[in-house]
Amino acid sequence: MSASVTRNPGEHATVIDSEQVADDPETALTVAKIKALRQSIDNVDTAIVSLLAERFKYTSQVGVLKARAGFAPADYKREDYQIERLHHIAVGAGLDPDIAEMYREFVVTEAKKRHQRIADAGGDPGVLDVFA
Repeated sequence: MSASVTRNPGEHATVIDSEQVADDPETALTVAKIKALRQSIDNVDTAIVSLLAERFKYTSQVGVLKARAGFAPADYKREDYQIERLHHIAVGAGLDPDIAEMYREFVVTEAKKRHQRIADAGGDPGVLDVFA
C-alpha cells in the first residue's frame, strides 16, 4: 500500500516514508532499511563532494603553473593515462567503467575550463572553488 507520485510523464515513484507504509510491519522494516542505506548514501555523497572540491583545488594550482609556463589547458597524454587508470580502478572496484569515464570526462572538462580562465587572467586563479 504505497503512494505513487508522478513527476515526469510515464514515470512513477513510491513515497516510501509515507504514513501508509507503517500499517504493515514488513513494509515498515523495509522502509527502515532503506532509510539506513540512504544515510550511508548521503555520507558517501558528502565525501564525494568534499573530495571534488579538494581535487579542483589541486587542478587550479596546475592551471596556474600551466599558465605561467605557457602550456595549453589540455594535456592529451595525461587524459589517455587517466582513461586507462580509471578504467582499471573501476573494474577492480566492481563499477561499470562507463561510469568512471563519465566522471573523468566531467572533471577533465571542468579542469580545462578553469585552466583556460586562469590563462586568460594571466595566471591568476581568482576564486575558482571554495578552497582557493
